[in-house]
Amino acid sequence: MTDSDWFSRLEQQLEQQLDAFLSANPQQERLLRQQERQERQQRLRRRRLDLQTSAEQTRSELLHLAGEIGEWQQRVERARAAGAAELAERAELHVAELRARGRDRWQALGELGVAFRQVEAELSAPAEPDSVPRSAAAEPKADLDRAWADFEAQQELERMRRNQGGG
Repeated sequence: MTDSDWFSRLEQQLEQQLDAFLSANPQQERLLRQQERQERQQRLRRRRLDLQTSAEQTRSELLHLAGEIGEWQQRVERARAAGAAELAERAELHVAELRARGRDRWQALGELGVAFRQVEAELSAPAEPDSVPRSAAAEPKADLDRAWADFEAQQELERMRRNQGGG
């Protein structure tokens, strides 16, 4: 008998004993399921917080890129006005690179939004997701859009407060 076979048999035996114990003690089974739900909710809340932090950082990067693009566009115009065509072309290439980075960051922000809405839907799903059909567990789109708009407004308010206080 290999170690793998022995471990598989031990694992199967332990699961059978746990199932028998839980069948004989329904209160313990309810407590176990409740604990599992609480742990799942905690994981989802941590994931939501991570997504919010990432979205804030991505929005900050986008704002920085937008400022940088504007700055470099002015440089392009100044170089063209001064007859420095080669310098203007190099600056235009840099602006194109910045815009490409901006598109990437914008796409990343959209993906964060999708993930955030999924987490929100899971957090607001009924306590027993196994007993609810998948379609019933999803939030209506209008509620998700409203929740996301509230989230973005809150983030913008916090950004404005930081800018006023620190700037």
